[in-house]
Amino acid sequence: MLRGFATVTYFAEDLDAAKAWYAELLGIEAYFEVPGGYAEFRVGDYGHELGLVKGSWAPHDMAAAPGGAIAYWHVDDLDAAIARLTAMGAVEHEPKTVRGEGFVTASFADPFGNVLGVMFNQHYLDVLGAQR
Repeated sequence: MLRGFATVTYFAEDLDAAKAWYAELLGIEAYFEVPGGYAEFRVGDYGHELGLVKGSWAPHDMAAAPGGAIAYWHVDDLDAAIARLTAMGAVEHEPKTVRGEGFVTASFADPFGNVLGVMFNQHYLDVLGAQR
């Protein structure tokens, strides 16, 4: 049924500020935009999609709490990712947590109220290595 991760969507009241923040974090510009409402980045080894949507389109009350489900993005250096997110104004949502051998996570609320998960995931690296 589920064939693979396609798009993670984050909402932001200030879409232009969110685009700039994520462009700085990712080191790339959005590759696709719907003027005034949506911007999309291609991220990582498989070109996964990170979409930013204007807050008025959100199906939930954005002021209530940081966003719902947490998508965790693999990073090679979790401590460096945590330091960078913190330096860019992201606020710790869940601290660095060892989930098992080779699996360590942390999550942050971005300046727009979305939860961004980062993870060192040895399984991700093993699968990627086996495909090469």
